[in-house]
Amino acid sequence: MADNFWNTSLTELLGTLEASSAGLTSQEAERRQKIHGLNSLEKESRFANLIALGRFIANPLIVILLIASAISLILGDSIGGSIIIAMVLLSVALNFFMEYQAKNAVELIRKQTATTAEVMRDGKLRELSIDQLVPGDVITLNAGDLVPADARLLTSKDLHVRESALTGESLPSPKKAVDLTGTSAEIAEATNSLFLGTSVQSGMAQAVIVRTGKNTAFAGIARRLIASPPETEFARGIRQFGSMITKVILLLVLFVLLVNIIFRRPLLESFLFAVALAVGMTPELMPVIITVTLAQGARRMMKKKVLVKQLAAIEDFGSIDILCSDKTGTLTEGEIVLDRHVDIHGKDDEEVLRLVYLNSFFEAGIKSPMDAAVLKHEAPSMSGCEKLDEIPFDFTRKRLSVVIKMGEQHTLITKGDVDNVLEVCDQVMIEGKAQTFDEELRKLATATFQRLSADGYRILGVATKIVSQQTAFTRDDERDLTLIGFAAFLDPPKEGISEVLRALKENGVSVIIMTGDNQYVTQKIAGDVGLPTAVILTSGMVDGMDNAALAHHAENSAIFARMSPEQKYRVIAALKERGHVVGYMGDGINDAPSLHIADVGISVMNGVEVAKDAAKIILLEKDLSVLNDGIIEGRRSFANIMKYIVMGTSSNFGNMFSMAAASLFLPFLPMLPTQILLNNFLYDLSQISIPTDNVDPALLHKPKRWRIEFVQQFMMIIGPISSIYDFLTFAILFWGFHASTNPSLFHTGWFVESLATQTLVVFVIRTAGNPFSSKPSRGLLLSVIAVVGAAVIIPYTELGTLLKFTPLPLALVGSIAALSITYLALVQAVKSWFYRHHSLL
Repeated sequence: MADNFWNTSLTELLGTLEASSAGLTSQEAERRQKIHGLNSLEKESRFANLIALGRFIANPLIVILLIASAISLILGDSIGGSIIIAMVLLSVALNFFMEYQAKNAVELIRKQTATTAEVMRDGKLRELSIDQLVPGDVITLNAGDLVPADARLLTSKDLHVRESALTGESLPSPKKAVDLTGTSAEIAEATNSLFLGTSVQSGMAQAVIVRTGKNTAFAGIARRLIASPPETEFARGIRQFGSMITKVILLLVLFVLLVNIIFRRPLLESFLFAVALAVGMTPELMPVIITVTLAQGARRMMKKKVLVKQLAAIEDFGSIDILCSDKTGTLTEGEIVLDRHVDIHGKDDEEVLRLVYLNSFFEAGIKSPMDAAVLKHEAPSMSGCEKLDEIPFDFTRKRLSVVIKMGEQHTLITKGDVDNVLEVCDQVMIEGKAQTFDEELRKLATATFQRLSADGYRILGVATKIVSQQTAFTRDDERDLTLIGFAAFLDPPKEGISEVLRALKENGVSVIIMTGDNQYVTQKIAGDVGLPTAVILTSGMVDGMDNAALAHHAENSAIFARMSPEQKYRVIAALKERGHVVGYMGDGINDAPSLHIADVGISVMNGVEVAKDAAKIILLEKDLSVLNDGIIEGRRSFANIMKYIVMGTSSNFGNMFSMAAASLFLPFLPMLPTQILLNNFLYDLSQISIPTDNVDPALLHKPKRWRIEFVQQFMMIIGPISSIYDFLTFAILFWGFHASTNPSLFHTGWFVESLATQTLVVFVIRTAGNPFSSKPSRGLLLSVIAVVGAAVIIPYTELGTLLKFTPLPLALVGSIAALSITYLALVQAVKSWFYRHHSLL
């Protein structure tokens, strides 16, 4: 297909595509998919798993170890070289297996959040995943839909599309189903076509797909346009931690290698020792532990009806301290009922019901919950009614109109936001007669509207006029209308919502209401659910404030009413400037900007596609209690990730530091390279159950924030304790068991002590309180005990002989046990002191 398909006439284009407005058959679509492939920008290689395995093997440290092992084999050390290779491959296999599990979890989440489109197949409108679309498919689009591929318009009505991702233009672009008179290579000038990466702001359309997947315009410039998302606080902390560990490892390894060269120890063995030491100190499981922890958190959240689109969002989810949300469906039931239909005096009026019903019935765009409530009523007589045209809803006018032929008359019926309907009315219906809508009657209408709103009703204005018999109508025809009255909808507070709001408050999350509804109904609902109502800011007041003032009011429980999308965006941005982690919950077209800027954008499964696309979290139910559960799960994942990090900065890192220091005074290597690799492998095995661990309730009731200084201080205070006990072990081995002349006994004794202390300490470090009062998960308990058991048993086996271990005297085993117990007791004492002066929260 030619690049600039928008310049081709529609007839010629349909002929080239071998398509029509009737769409494709399933068989033809399947044939075309074999030719064009899936409609996706990402195509995973069939060799993806082999590539992932190769990436682990290509790790520089692994490559160095394998090369050095090969040299050992060539020089005749077949046992030592083979064991190192075996240890390396076991470590690679462990990492690959865990990443494979994490990848499968992420893929499952991706499938659950797949975007769909309405497609004409086999003569019927069907909802299909967008990756199933092929050139020639005919799609239907409404306000809020994402454009799933590059397409040419067949029909359109008041269509406006946001194309900022492609053109940089912030305002929606008008589109029409016409042949262009000139030729242009610019997408911005392709007013008869739609493109992947854009979204429908208003109107409706039918289009034929021309290009899919990697053939789209968006795919051609995606690398340039798609910037990496802003680095989160947690990701930044992980990066800083990794950088710090890398620098320390490099210094220690160079130091150890230099010392061994100065002492004229065997060069190859010294080199292997230094590289093995680097492997032991490298937290190579950290990315996998983080991914697995987040994936398991996502699975738990799924069981609680919270769907995570991006695993990284869980990190911020637990950090939320302010949640901004609309009231409909969150504070209220969301089951809207049309309870009253009245004139401007507040008296019941059947004409209001008839007209609002006709409007909702003939509306072709996205039907709102209010439309659904209207259509539940018994249908009025529609004999002789025929729809002629529609003026779709948009967020500037906040109105929707249909034009209906009733007998010989053409009638325009408008419904919408009361203020926006009143502004286009110059007459009002009083007892069946149209009267001039003068100032006195406007005050009466406004008073009725305010009274109904204060009673908790959501109100739509209903107006009409007789129009000329023209073929097409635009928003300019919405003037000189006659106000008929008001449709009043009841959406009562959710049962138990007050308790949910209290639970969120107790968990450190403040809820801020930001709604497009008027201040009267908002104040009523907020008061009914127990939220403060002393300060209610409307759109005009917000426009008169700077960001600092907005943030101040939001921090002090202000309610925001009649808010535009731009104003919601400003409030969220102001709160983020003040250091808050902000969640935003929305499901409409106008919520997309706020969902983008919030730290955690949250939508619902029945929200519009553009909102779900912008969100990081999707709720299967629009319920704050579900959201509260999700926040707790986010904090649980954060806490378990932090356990792994502080373990790496205390026990494991301390032992490896001791090993480097021991090189200064020992007449032999502190531990053989194969033994270091086994130590590292068993340590990693003991840690893979951390994602399943239980978390203390105290860590779940406050927002979590990453603090690199906490990790550094923990390492500097807790880490040296491990080294102190290592040197105590050296003393016992040297002077108690004469290991200075028996390197094998020294290696074995230290191997058992170091592995026991650096794994068992997880039971102390995993909780800020008393370890006997905090029960670990069964998986963590069994894995640590199994690893410690293996460390004690291996020296007595043939594998121990191969690794140059020697059976330990029972007295030494007892000494190591005593050292381990006192080590854990000392860590607990120092940890308790540390947490009294420092906080992870």
